[in-house]
Amino acid sequence: MTLSERLARVAELIPAGARLADIGSDHAYLPVALASREAIEHAIAVEVASGPYAAAQRTVREQAVEQRVSVRQANGLFGVQADDRLTAISLCGMGGETIRDILQAGHARLNGRERLVMQPNGGEQALRQWLMEQGYRIVAEQVLREHRFDYEIIVAEPSGPVAYSERELYFGPLLMQARSEAFIHKWQRMLRQRHQTLANFARAKQAVPAAKLEQVKLHIQWISELLG
Repeated sequence: MTLSERLARVAELIPAGARLADIGSDHAYLPVALASREAIEHAIAVEVASGPYAAAQRTVREQAVEQRVSVRQANGLFGVQADDRLTAISLCGMGGETIRDILQAGHARLNGRERLVMQPNGGEQALRQWLMEQGYRIVAEQVLREHRFDYEIIVAEPSGPVAYSERELYFGPLLMQARSEAFIHKWQRMLRQRHQTLANFARAKQAVPAAKLEQVKLHIQWISELLG
């Protein structure tokens, strides 16, 4: 199967021979592609909605990977069990706050050894905050642009206590260090958007809460300093 660039990047970050749970799997393209290449031992595609659940079943059947990919209809991590012996969990294509909430709600179902591979659509700061508070170290980060959207991929593993600064939570600790071309271009675009937000605030008919205004100004300062 041919994956989008976004999912192809995620696939590269799933450990070889993993026992994977793909939460919010949609059509199950990621686990099916990995299973087709025999890159993983087993995968569970979890979907809560009936339509995507049926689509995932169809993809698995059409690609003849029923022995390597199971499809379950459940809400988030409530679709996995201790005897699944997971070594990796992927959560892609949803907001960072949603990923955080899924992990929090099903935290008791984690065995404490899984690599988390996440591709949030926004809300990265909130997700990194949760990872830090739960003792997960960020071990890899990527940023890419696809179809006019910027995407970040965050990989975390349980490590015990870890501390990140507010700016590291906002930009990504490893992304800040690497400063890739895609990362710089993303924040150049974000800086323009933040300035536009300030201009919109100035034209607003109703007063903008002071805390919200100060937050935007702070982020403009951070981004400007990041870009030098």
